[in-house]
Amino acid sequence: MNAPFDTSTAIGLDAVSQPAPDHQIAVIGLGYIGLPTAAVLASYGWNVCGVDVSEKVVKTVNAGGVHIEERDLDQLVQTATDTGRLTASTSVPTAHYYMIAVPTPLGEDNTPDIAYVEAAARSIAPQILPGACVIVESTSPVGTMEKVADIIAELRPDLKVPRFGDHEGGDIALAYCPERVLPGKIVHELVANDRVIGGVTPACAERAVNLYASFVKGDCLSTNSRIAETVKLVENSFRDVNIAFANELSMIADEIGVDVWDVIRLANRHPRVNILQPGPGVGGHCIAVDPWFLVAGAPKAARLVRTAREVNDHKAIHTEQRIRGLLQVAPQAKVAVLGLAFKPDIDDFRESPALEIAEALAKDCGDRMLIVEPFAEELTEELSSAGAKLTTLDEALAKAEIVVVLVDHTAFKHLTQADLSGKITFDTRGMLKQ
Repeated sequence: MNAPFDTSTAIGLDAVSQPAPDHQIAVIGLGYIGLPTAAVLASYGWNVCGVDVSEKVVKTVNAGGVHIEERDLDQLVQTATDTGRLTASTSVPTAHYYMIAVPTPLGEDNTPDIAYVEAAARSIAPQILPGACVIVESTSPVGTMEKVADIIAELRPDLKVPRFGDHEGGDIALAYCPERVLPGKIVHELVANDRVIGGVTPACAERAVNLYASFVKGDCLSTNSRIAETVKLVENSFRDVNIAFANELSMIADEIGVDVWDVIRLANRHPRVNILQPGPGVGGHCIAVDPWFLVAGAPKAARLVRTAREVNDHKAIHTEQRIRGLLQVAPQAKVAVLGLAFKPDIDDFRESPALEIAEALAKDCGDRMLIVEPFAEELTEELSSAGAKLTTLDEALAKAEIVVVLVDHTAFKHLTQADLSGKITFDTRGMLKQ
């Protein structure tokens, strides 16, 4: 890999003499996307500084450790820090590239909150040298890159900051490149997947492509920043709409008294039908959040997207009500709850419908709940204060009269109907049908 130390010509600058930046790349935010990205970049020979507001996270990474569960990440970080290619800091250094990978949560009324992105832009603005490239990877509403440009322009009047639609080059480059990875496969997919890279100007996109082309084996697809921002939201909204159909179908099946798993299995034998599998809802920081960003941008037009989100949110309520119905049949029964994560085989509990359901049930029967979650070392305050117990699968099955499957972790998939003989079973994932 040839690192582009001379960056001026890539964004339309005249060659100028500038102080050497501290690092080639600064990754702002060392969470589920930032840390794997920083480690992958370091593995491809880049000199990377990961920046995080948490001193604990910085200390962990500098010691070669990880604070999140992700396949192959621990060894990658250990190697990167051992070689000196990856360091972590609470301070923003000067760099050739800045990659912003911070959270973008929902605010009140499901409106996008980009405060962390704006704070990141403010933190890097004083350090930016002419020739630098700023890339946002955080999922963001359309127009976020233009707000980042406004922030940098306000704080750095000495720099010519490119604006969306400009045909001239600026002193720096600004681009948006959304992550599109699957938890549990992040390290692999950061390299293997195609990337959509949107520049505020074409020259900005070209500069960002230079970076991603150094480690991405998939195609690097160049466009403008607004299209790239929209693409990310559309990808997850597409998934949400399709899952909503499956989840609504499962609720219809409950109402009319048919087995939804048999319905889907047989319907999918049609050559042009591919219904997804229903579940207790939709979780995670992407599919459960991103469609609202699209709705916020066009609230009157995004009727289907809004409805799909409402269907998937309601599925968790429907699931809770079904479980409460079982508890009425056996009011004093112990309940084994299998899984709290938002999807199988990860330690990510963000927006998890399984966790939401468990916490709601715990308000009334927490002291009878036996929680089995192989990716958790302790329960949330809501669960533990209600008396719920984190335990092993064997203990839960030995003591519980009711078994609820909320997440189909691999650790549960050996179970059969025979293993649960004599117990009231509610399988929200169809795991026992496979």
